[in-house]
This record gives sequence, structure tokens and C-alpha cells, in this order.
Amino acid sequence: MSKSDAQGIQTRAVRGGLSPDPVTGAILTPIYQSTTYVLDGIGRHKGYTYSRAANPTVDALERALGALEVAPPAVCFGTGMAAVVALFFSLLRTGDHAIVSDVVYGGVVRFARILLDGLGVACSFIDTSRAKDVEHALTRRTRLILVETPANPTLKLTDIEAVARVARAAHITFAVDNTFLTPVLQRPLDLGADVTLLSTTKYVEGHNATVGGSIASRDAALLERLRLVRKTLGSIQSPQEAWLTLRGLKTLPLRMQQHSASALAIAAWLERHPAVERVAFPGLASFPQRDLGARQQAAPGGMISFELRGGARAGTALMNSVKLCALAESLGAAETLITHPATMTHPDVPQHERQAVGISDGLIRLSVGLEDPDDIIADLAQALERSVLCPA
Repeated sequence: MSKSDAQGIQTRAVRGGLSPDPVTGAILTPIYQSTTYVLDGIGRHKGYTYSRAANPTVDALERALGALEVAPPAVCFGTGMAAVVALFFSLLRTGDHAIVSDVVYGGVVRFARILLDGLGVACSFIDTSRAKDVEHALTRRTRLILVETPANPTLKLTDIEAVARVARAAHITFAVDNTFLTPVLQRPLDLGADVTLLSTTKYVEGHNATVGGSIASRDAALLERLRLVRKTLGSIQSPQEAWLTLRGLKTLPLRMQQHSASALAIAAWLERHPAVERVAFPGLASFPQRDLGARQQAAPGGMISFELRGGARAGTALMNSVKLCALAESLGAAETLITHPATMTHPDVPQHERQAVGISDGLIRLSVGLEDPDDIIADLAQALERSVLCPA
């Protein structure tokens, strides 16, 4: 076991993979805002030639994220979707097949429909919460299984160990989008996944200041392939964004603990409110997969989804009436964000397909921030009262 393996998650978040600047002793990694690096001679350089291929600040973030996963340095991208695209392009070619969770971020569905279909790559959107369904969907051309757990926005869970067994038996790469929980609350690589993917835009950076994505793995050959594809696509993270993400990473364990604690209190309050039809949150006793969540998650996370008894009209009134909660499309930030998935994150998914997987027109997604939970509850209470009085 290496030194970083023996350290706790908070220590790895603050110090993992990092060291003071060797030139100045600066404790924070400098922002190397340079595209070009002078060579010592033909074929001789200090590890960097052009920032589309590699950058020292981005490298520092990759080492830090790798340490958090107890893995080699991660591969960082300009956005979370850029990471998804690179993963698919690294593993799939014309005629190949991928299995993807039926409840998944709408941008992944858009990517499959607009680009992959035209390139002759087939995607099957499968209920990955049932490992048998995943096994039955395999074909001789299946090269990738990508699951999102908890799923966006319904929070449906996938048993990572069960799907890992299916993938391993078929010699197929298994990737988990761990954006909602991060390695602080869920460790897909330890549960048998080959790849873990993050939109670092969300909880990792945590302050609504950057966009970014990362892929971690313990497969050195796959990481090398991903770096080649990233260089070819030109989708590397920028040094300024990497530096801000490094700063956010240091407080990630503390923030995830508070997000989870506040979300549990708010979800319990919502469940008791007479205007609320149902609440989905892995920490509630009513959550159908609570036992699975307790087994593979260190805490339930900061995401809640719910519906009102008044349906879509009441939900719209609620979202238009909040004052502290911000009506916005992102998640995982210090600020509480409320989202209407049907029109904001999943509009490119046809309505009948959304409804079939539980994304109704009245579904509300709440990303619980770091404000006092009583203040969030007070804001929801006044908005719920307005939605009951004025449901249109």
C-alpha cells in the first residue's frame, strides 16, 4: 500500500498528488497559462510541448483526482460531456454497441442520437438497476457499459458490483458516472468498475465557477488511449479552470458531508408536507433501493427529486416562486439549485421516453446547497404555499 492509499479521504483531497512548487515553494500549484514550451533541443523537452497535449496545472489536478480514487493520474477534459465523448471514441468504432442506463443525463442521449447513430455505433438504453437486463442486452459487438448511479434526475440506483460481474464475465469495459456522489461517497473502482467519470463542474469544483470533466481508471493502457483521443479532439481542461477545480477539491469531503446532512433533513420535511406526492432520496426509509444505497454509498448525497400532488402546474408554480433556491440547470454547488428536468436537462429526450423512465413533466430536481437547511425549508414552504394557492 502506498502512502496515499493509507491516508484518509480528507487528507487525499487536500494534499493527494500535490507538492509545493519546486521553484518558489508556493503551496498552491501555479497557473501555467502558456500554450507553448521551449524545447532543450530536437526531441528534448521538460515534459511539455503544447498545452493541447498536456499542461502542468492540469497535470496537478489529474494527480490530485487520481489520488482521491487511489488510482493513477486521471484524465481531465474541458467539460463533463467532453469526457463522455472521449470515452466512447476511445473504445468504440463503427458496428460496435454500448449499453447505457435508461435514466441518464440528457446530453448523453443527445450525443447518442445526433452523433453515434450517424457513425454506426449503436446504444441501448437499459434499466441497469436490474443486472439481468444488462446481461440480456449484451451482443457480440458490445464494447462498453456506462451506468449513472444515482441516476439523473430520478436517483434510481444501479448495483455496481452486480453489473461489474456481468461486464467482467463478458470482457467488456464498465464505466460509472459518479458525478452525483464523487469518490468521497461512492468508490466505483473499488466495487469493480473499470472507469469512473465525473463532471467536475459539479461537486468537485463546487462553486459554479468552472466547467470540466475527468475520467479515472486503474488501466494504464486505457488512460494512455484517452490522452491520445483527448489530444486529437482538442478537449483538454484549461489551466485556469484546473486551478479553480484544485481549490474546490480541497474542501470536497467536508462539503459532501454537509450536502448529505442537509438533504436528508429537507427530504424528510418534503415527505411530510401534504402538498408533496412523492420524494426520491436514497436516505429515506421509503426509498425502494435504500439498502443498496447503504451498501455502496458512504452517505446519500445532496440530490433530491420530488413531485407535487398538483402535478406539472403546481410544480411550475413552485419553481417560479422560490426565492433562496435558484432556478438553474446545474447541480453540486454551494448554492441550492432547483431544476425542471423535462425542460432544462432532458428536453432532447422525447416525452414518451422520459415518462417511461419516471421523468414526468412535474418532476422537480433539487440540488441542496450549503445554506442553513432551515432557510432552504422556509423558502420551499413559502413556494409550496404559493403553488397551492396559485397552481398555474
